[in-house]
Amino acid sequence: LDFPITGSSQAPQLIPQQYGIGPPINQDQPTEEDLVWTKQLIEMLNTCELFNDEVELQHREKVVKQLESLFEEWIMEICEKLNLPDYVTEKVRVKFLPFGSYHLGVDSKGADIDALCVGTRFVERKDFFTSFFEKLKAQKEVKNIWAIQHAFVPIIKMSYDGIEIDLVFARLLRESVPDILDLQNNSWLKEIDKESILSVNGYRVTAAILRSVPNIHNFRLALRAIKLWAKRRNIYSSKLGFLGGVSWAILVARICQVYLNATASTLVIKFFKVYSLWDWPLPIELKRPESCDLDLPVWNPTVNQNDLMPIITPVYPQQNTAFNVSPSTLVIMTEEIQRGFAITENIQKKKADWSKLFGASNFLKKYQYVLSCLKMKMWIAIHRIYSDIYIALHFHPFCLQLIFIFLFHYYYY
Repeated sequence: LDFPITGSSQAPQLIPQQYGIGPPINQDQPTEEDLVWTKQLIEMLNTCELFNDEVELQHREKVVKQLESLFEEWIMEICEKLNLPDYVTEKVRVKFLPFGSYHLGVDSKGADIDALCVGTRFVERKDFFTSFFEKLKAQKEVKNIWAIQHAFVPIIKMSYDGIEIDLVFARLLRESVPDILDLQNNSWLKEIDKESILSVNGYRVTAAILRSVPNIHNFRLALRAIKLWAKRRNIYSSKLGFLGGVSWAILVARICQVYLNATASTLVIKFFKVYSLWDWPLPIELKRPESCDLDLPVWNPTVNQNDLMPIITPVYPQQNTAFNVSPSTLVIMTEEIQRGFAITENIQKKKADWSKLFGASNFLKKYQYVLSCLKMKMWIAIHRIYSDIYIALHFHPFCLQLIFIFLFHYYYY
């Protein structure tokens, strides 16, 4: 796939708004060299088959539309079950809002699709995890469906027609969901039941990230590159104490804010330069924190002073997306960013190319001791361990941060 390289020969334009929490570092237009590096980066990304072809794009769009139709049908079934009058039922509308990588426009082959299902006040949360769950389960396209009703963010997980799907639910305290529903406006939070606030946060964060960058096209290309690099270097997983998709997206978006007119290659280069010098735990924020009188807990540097790598969501209630980062994983990510900085410096000096940056980490040769967890299909590397000790492995990064162990690194195989 060929992508336009934006900003190549355009005259400088006035920026209608300030992006981020301060003025930009640089507003220069791209040089010819920047454009060459970006072309080479795109060629490299194409060889990695990151982009969905037309058939896959249509398949994913079809799945989203089918799930939206199923959700709408189910809402109508609930209305009928409640014997609501026709004049009420005919006005009922709902929303099915994809978020995450699909909404950001950086979903790759095999990526899952996250979606927020916004229902009306007639529908209880328990109905979503019972009757809607059963409706989904009855579909021939659905495999491996399960509901996690008592999670921090309750969710239905399944495979639909070969695509992994994560569904969350929010209940709007109205008889119908309006056609124009701007969930970025905090006033809508007051019309959502409190149990649903965290469920809508995923969509709100994704939408806010897209609004926070000056050039969405360049942001997407740079984010694809950074996600590929993180996966190749085995540091892409919030569950294992590294960073997940939202964290990487916020980090890239912040670079976009301070290098307003940079092409994708320059954004990647600056990403490694800025974060190789970053003084953690200084937080990364895309905008000033918003106040809202809902009395929900928000990230606070004083209260959350033990957070090692604060990467803060740009919407209320502000949260640290990297709360799972441990001393070990912070060391590993810092080393990988330093490696990326060194390579991108050499790319600029024409001593390396992009393939060097995206080279896979040789996990098994990197560490002296490696445990293989066959049941979980996961390697656990131990950099230094004393003999004759008993280690209870609880699969949370801080539980593994024991006094006898200097460094843990996890890797699914």
